[in-house]
Amino acid sequence: MAFGKAALTTHDVHQGVALVSAAPRPAPHLVILHGDTLPPGHERIDADPRLASVRYATADRLDEVLPGAQVLLVWDLFSTAVAAAWPKADALRWVHAATAGVDNLMFPALVDSDVAVTNSRGVFDRPMAEYVLGLVLSFAKDFPGSHDLQRDRVWRHRETEPIAGRRALVIGTGPIGRAIAAQLAAAGMTVEAAGRTARTDADLGDVVEASLGSTGPDLGDALPRADYVVVAAPLTDQTHRLIGARALSLMKPTARLINVARGPIVDEDALVRALRDGAIAGAALDVFETEPLPESSPLWDLPGVIISPHMSGDIVGWRTELVRLFTDNLDRFLRGEEPRNIVDKRRGYVSGP
Repeated sequence: MAFGKAALTTHDVHQGVALVSAAPRPAPHLVILHGDTLPPGHERIDADPRLASVRYATADRLDEVLPGAQVLLVWDLFSTAVAAAWPKADALRWVHAATAGVDNLMFPALVDSDVAVTNSRGVFDRPMAEYVLGLVLSFAKDFPGSHDLQRDRVWRHRETEPIAGRRALVIGTGPIGRAIAAQLAAAGMTVEAAGRTARTDADLGDVVEASLGSTGPDLGDALPRADYVVVAAPLTDQTHRLIGARALSLMKPTARLINVARGPIVDEDALVRALRDGAIAGAALDVFETEPLPESSPLWDLPGVIISPHMSGDIVGWRTELVRLFTDNLDRFLRGEEPRNIVDKRRGYVSGP
């Protein structure tokens, strides 16, 4: 399947990738939805002679510049402005998200349209895997405790936990989940994975279903075995609040939860109760139901909790990598070739390993 250079003949509504004839198209108009910053090197995009125009807009002006545009780059990473401005998308053929998760784009009008959606899969895999390993080490070696003692000028010898031989359950079998699993396995941990279906995977071994109450192996079997539960799945209808009171009750009282995926996958109220009651030992949270995390959230003050501001994949140079991926797909779009990272809009993520 390809973007093509011509009028539509047939299309796959859920993938949103048109199958086309050979007649040439006019030069397309590109809209870049941005927040406080613009894409690095955007001047090169502006100067591309193959584009009729490049228009920039913040969320409050997207509806003004969207009419007539064929391409939309969502650089305002977690914006919901596209849904609000969608009635003005009268010529749109392709939306590219500068994120791995596209839950903010999976509103019915876009899902049911023939507009293609691509994401930035591949940019965040290794950085997020390194971040998760760092969190595991932080828990096992009690880095927060060492920091507190240093702040108070207290010299106190302690013993710490090993990570080799401990068991991690990684929920999510996409590229990010696979990178996390490989990183933890390289550190000597035993890794189990949970995905959309239970199956045997060439890289991950026996994968359980990421649900509770299925007829086959699922989280009900895997959660009680895990010392660390790592959430790395896309936010979909199936994963919304997947980690709730029941899932948390199945975890060991010594286990830790790590969420680097999307906040709403975890029921925060249930998590607060589990932490207060000692049902689990701790949680490292990089994502939240509401971002920024409100100052009133009890998560700020709970012992055993590590909080970071949605930064697990953001290493030096990550924005440049995002632009490089987009411009590669833009070249493909302009040549009428198949893009990278086509989102299956029925599922809300890029299918495949």
